[in-house]
Amino acid sequence: MSDFTNGFWPWYVAAISLVSILACAWLLWVAGKARVSAHPGQSGQASDNTTGHVWDEDLRELNNPLPLWWMWLFILTVVFALGYLVVFPGLGSFPGLLKWSTEAEHTQDVRQVRAQVAPLYAEFTAQPVEALVRDPRAMAIGERLFMNNCSQCHGSDGRGSKSYPNLTNANAAWLGQRSAEHIVQTVTNGRTGVMPPMGAAIGGEAEISELANYVLSLSGSPHNEIKAYSGKKKFSACAACHGVDGKGNKALGAPNLTDDYWLHGWGEAAIANIVKNGKTNVMPAQSPKLTAEQIHVVSAYVLSLSGSSFPASSGAAAPGIKPN
Repeated sequence: MSDFTNGFWPWYVAAISLVSILACAWLLWVAGKARVSAHPGQSGQASDNTTGHVWDEDLRELNNPLPLWWMWLFILTVVFALGYLVVFPGLGSFPGLLKWSTEAEHTQDVRQVRAQVAPLYAEFTAQPVEALVRDPRAMAIGERLFMNNCSQCHGSDGRGSKSYPNLTNANAAWLGQRSAEHIVQTVTNGRTGVMPPMGAAIGGEAEISELANYVLSLSGSPHNEIKAYSGKKKFSACAACHGVDGKGNKALGAPNLTDDYWLHGWGEAAIANIVKNGKTNVMPAQSPKLTAEQIHVVSAYVLSLSGSSFPASSGAAAPGIKPN
């Protein structure tokens, strides 16, 4: 895809545009200078103002000039096209005299829309996220925001898929602190989870297989007991993040390996693959697209999906918003 976004294509399109415009002007000039040849057997130009073509014995084609209105319209079209490329962007990296851009137009439209909907969110900003869960209007707005911005990854029902967390499972292990503030922070700033490749530290395929079976044993999943016994010693390379008991570390975002929630796939092959190659998971920040008020509301909707009951937040208002 990068082949279509490099600096060559703007100049390629600009060259085609200029050549096409100049070709039209040249065609008009050539047509205006052209003279009809004399009829066969004559010298010079035709004297009867015809092209010499005859149809149906007496139907002759006249050599009349183009109408002036048509010629001026053609000229104005060429001038307008050249003027357009000077005023608006169209000549490579030249931004045009008006400095117009689709990005600026989009930014202006977003600013106008946010100003229009600001009163809609005003009554929600002073309430904590937990309180909004019980507000049907806030939940209706939060659902729309979720559908437009979150459902592409987490699904329209919030159940996610492989590598995309299930937001409806109240019993699922949270990688961060289990709180409404954590949801707001994650939606606002995004989150990047990194499991470094550990293949070199563990050993070969046999050692990685033993470790994978030990990890399976931590959650009581079906496993090879002999391999799991041998893999326990190798788990020391993982304990720095996942803990000696495998229950994870919320401060590091290391998942709990003793539960039955498998975000990136279950089974020896899936675990061995992650141990060997590592894993990077990215939750993009939504603050460039959503206002603090919108994040406040959509976070309440995400909280409602899990049916969880959290203690009230210490700060009632949405981040960056003063309560009324």
